[in-house]
Order: sequence, then structure tokens, then C-alpha cells
Amino acid sequence: MGRLLKFWLVMVTALWATLAGAQLDQRVVDIPTRPGVSQRLLVLTPTAPRAVAILFAGGHGGLQLTAEGAFRWGEGNFLIRSRKLFVEQGFVVVVVDAPSDRQSPPFLSGYRQRPDHVADVKTVIAWVRAQARLPVWLVGTSRGTQSVAWVASELSGSDAPDGLLLSATILTDKGGHPVPAMPLAALRMPVLVVHHERDECMHCAFSEVPALMDKLVAVPRKKLLSFTRGVSRGDPCEAFAYHGFNGIERDVVAQAAAWILGE
Repeated sequence: MGRLLKFWLVMVTALWATLAGAQLDQRVVDIPTRPGVSQRLLVLTPTAPRAVAILFAGGHGGLQLTAEGAFRWGEGNFLIRSRKLFVEQGFVVVVVDAPSDRQSPPFLSGYRQRPDHVADVKTVIAWVRAQARLPVWLVGTSRGTQSVAWVASELSGSDAPDGLLLSATILTDKGGHPVPAMPLAALRMPVLVVHHERDECMHCAFSEVPALMDKLVAVPRKKLLSFTRGVSRGDPCEAFAYHGFNGIERDVVAQAAAWILGE
């Protein structure tokens, strides 16, 4: 009897996933940002959206998104491979590629704290708000946290996002811009920090997370979600190690969404 019940639960779950996929609206959009420059986005919209999650991958960030919605790079990135999990939680998902003038190496490397990057993301936020009157969250993982934290610290008022989700945050970086060294006191929106306690990436030691949380002095609401489970494979700074929440993606997204949506 137990096996039969398990079988039907699996069947119902599969049917629900099929129906949800059939109801998913997916499109690729190019929006102008700066003179002669456009920003390509992959937009996934559920039937009953509750908020918007603008996703920033780690690494060099050059997804090289095709007009058909395929990724030439980054499909395995934690946020990219989990994008439909956010949709299942009621988020309009907006995946951000490198802009049209950064479509070759080094892509976003060395660019995430540049004024042009801030201008591009500001335009994306405005475009999203014109499409849907919903809370807009910037969501970054690994090097993507350097984008969202910096951009949010540079924007204010109606230009700023409604919240930030920082996952596998870059906490130390001798030659770059670690997130705790940014002007986080300027942030005036809720911030959710998601980190794996066993993250072995040299830039993301869990022992450095308290220093990050202490820098969030002016935010109206903050939370640390930490995880210990999962599977670690390969380079400790890559997406299928603990750094990328390998094997626990659904749980991570579900807990993050519950906090963001106030559930």
C-alpha cells in the first residue's frame, strides 16, 4: 500500500510539473539601455505572479543567451538551473545576460562595479516595473552578488530594487570588490543572505558571513539562511560543489521564497 501511494504521489507531481510547464510564458527580450547598447533578458512568467526575481549568475556572467532562449554558457549555474524553481514559487524570473557591448571575454569580469553596469541594471528594473506592478528583487549568486550589492548601493528611491537576495556571497577577494567592503550602509531594502556552511570556495568561507550581516545596519529586515546538506563535486568554487547548493536547490529556493514573500 505504501508503494502504491508513493507511485501515485510521483505521478501527480509529474502531472503538476507538466501542467505548470505548459502554463509558463517564456520569452527573450532585448531592451535598450545606453546609446547603442542593449540588454538581453530571458523572462519567465507564471500564471499568478507575486514578485519579480532578477537573476545574476556568477563567474564572468556572459551567458550568451540566444534569441531562442538557450545558454551558450552558464546553464549549470545555481540560479540559472534553478530558474523554474523560482517560477514555481510565484516569481516572474528575469535572467540577465551581459550587455551587447560585453559579449566577448572578459564579459562582466571587472565590470560589475562600473557606472555602465549600474545604468544597465537600473534600466532593467524600470522596464520590469513597467511590465508588472510587483516587488522587484535582485538575486545574485557568487560573483553575481558583487553586481546586485553594488548596484543596490548605488540606487535610491524609486530606482532601487525592493529587496536583495545574496547567495554564496563573495566575502573576501584580495584583488577585487568583496561584498562586505561595499557601502552596504546605504542599503534601505530587505536583504536575504543564503550560504552553505560547508562552502569551501576561498572567497566564500562561512566564517566570514557574520561580518557581512553586521554591515547591514540600515536595512528594514535581514535574514541568514544557512544550509549543511547537499552534494559537493569538482572545483569548490563551481556550481556543483556546496558553493552552488548542489542537490538542495528546491529546498533553498523554497525557503528563500517563503521569507521574501512573508510566508
